[in-house]
Amino acid sequence: MVFKGGIRENRVYVAIAILTITVIILAIIFGTSQLTQAYIDDDILGIFWTEDINEREEGSQLFGIEKWVSFTYKNNNKSYPAYVSVTSFKMFFMINENELKAKTVETINKASDQGIVIDKNSKVTGQRVTRDEDHKTNYFIYDGNDTSKEPFERVKIIGECWNCEKSGTSIICIGVAQISNNEHNNLVIDDTYWAQIIQDKIGTFGLDEYIGKNGLISNVICH
Repeated sequence: MVFKGGIRENRVYVAIAILTITVIILAIIFGTSQLTQAYIDDDILGIFWTEDINEREEGSQLFGIEKWVSFTYKNNNKSYPAYVSVTSFKMFFMINENELKAKTVETINKASDQGIVIDKNSKVTGQRVTRDEDHKTNYFIYDGNDTSKEPFERVKIIGECWNCEKSGTSIICIGVAQISNNEHNNLVIDDTYWAQIIQDKIGTFGLDEYIGKNGLISNVICH
């Protein structure tokens, strides 16, 4: 019986060794392939937006088989601050659409860590296409309040995601824009930067100011 038990143990060790060797081989095969980093081109950023290098983040796991990188772009306007983050994921298996949407909403909810209270009842969802109509995206839009300021300021939030088959990556974009300013207790609403974030050429979001070919998210380059 002891002898048989030893055989079973040996088989377990052999299986673990095979699995380890397989993972290493896959790491060599897939780890050498570069993650295609989605980004927003300088021509689209123009003079109002710049990348915040200090907030660039990247990481990997599973011996480098799975990778991710994130760029953050800011408008550097103290009265109406706004930002857009573009995160690319390259996984062993492509993230399916439902998981990607859930991950996007989860990322939006983390905005509460920055003092933003999200109005969950304001949620608007839908689909649209990127500028060159080569990807169909899913978006989630919310209203919120930035409670880190006194008085509170109104913000708009969008999360948008898609899979890029050409590069084998999954993309999540988060856009946040303050649209109110209460300086000197004089409320002024201005959604200029919000419009720049969500604009597209087909007018998905209705208002004339939301129609344009230079929308930040719709112009993300991912392959």
